[in-house]
Amino acid sequence: MNNNGTHRAITGSIVALVTPFTQEGKLDEAALRRLVNFQIEGGTDIIIPCGTTGESPSLEADEQRRVIEVVVNEAKGRVRVMAGAGSNSTHHAVALSKAAEKAGAQGILSVGPYYNKPTAAGYIKHFSEVAAAVSLPIIVYNVPGRTGGNIAVDTLLKLANEVPNIVSVKEASANMNQIMELLRSRPAHLSVLSGDDPLTLAMMALGADGVISVAANEIPAVVKSLVTAMHQGKLDEARAIHNKYYGLFTMNFLESNPIPVKYILSRMGLCEATYRAPIVPGEPATLQKLDAEIEKLGLLKQFAAV
Repeated sequence: MNNNGTHRAITGSIVALVTPFTQEGKLDEAALRRLVNFQIEGGTDIIIPCGTTGESPSLEADEQRRVIEVVVNEAKGRVRVMAGAGSNSTHHAVALSKAAEKAGAQGILSVGPYYNKPTAAGYIKHFSEVAAAVSLPIIVYNVPGRTGGNIAVDTLLKLANEVPNIVSVKEASANMNQIMELLRSRPAHLSVLSGDDPLTLAMMALGADGVISVAANEIPAVVKSLVTAMHQGKLDEARAIHNKYYGLFTMNFLESNPIPVKYILSRMGLCEATYRAPIVPGEPATLQKLDAEIEKLGLLKQFAAV
C-alpha cells in the first residue's frame, strides 16, 4: 500500500509465470529461481506465479504455496510478486488466497469460477468473500474461453465500486466491445490489463494500463518495451514491436497454454518442457512452427548473447 492506505496501481508489464517441473514431475526450484531473475533482468514490473500459465489447476496446495514462497524469496523485493489463487469453489479460493498472503504474495489474481457458470450475484458473492479474506489487492481475471462464463461489465463495476481491494481486472474475453465499455465506464482506481498478448497494443491504445503476458516468459524486455512505448505515447514504436512479435504472440496459443511457451523456454535453456497431466507436450507440427518462428526472430541467438 501507499502511505495514504490505498493500494499501488497495478500497471505495466506483468508476467504470468510458468511453473517448471523436473523430468520426474516435481517442482524444479532451481529453474524457477532462474526464471524469476530472467524476468527481473528483462524489466518485468510484476511477477504472477500460479496462474493459468503456471498450471495452477494441477498444483497441490502445498506446491502452490511453495512456488509462491520461492518466487518471493528470489525476487528479494526487487519487483512485486502477486499470485494466482483462484478456484471454482469460493471456500477453496478463500483458502488459497489466505495461503498466498501468508507465503508473501503482494496481491491476488482471482479467476472467475470455472464450470459452475455463476450468475452475476454469484460472481459478486465469490469475489467479495475472497477480497474480505485477505488484506491484499485483488485482480479479477475474466477469461470466458477457459471458465465457460463471462463476467459482465456491470458486475465488474459493482465489484470495483463496492469492494475496496478489488483494484484491477485482467480482461481476456477478447470481446472488444465489452473491453471498450469497461474502459470507458471504470472508476479511476480500477486498472484494466490485457489478458491476451495479441490485443495488448489495441487495448492500451484504448486506455488499458498494461498486460499480464504469456510472451513475457520468453521475451520480457520486448513486452516491457511495448508497454513502455504505449505509456509514453510512442505509437509508431509500439506498433513496430507488435508487428515484429505478433507471430510469437499468437503461436503461444497454437495448443493449450502453456504447451508452446514451455517448449520455447526449453529451447532457451531456462526450464524443461515438462508438464503436469492432463497437459502434454506439443504435437511435432506445432513444435516445427515454433522452431521456425523463434529462428526467424533470432530469439535463441539473442538469448545466448545476454
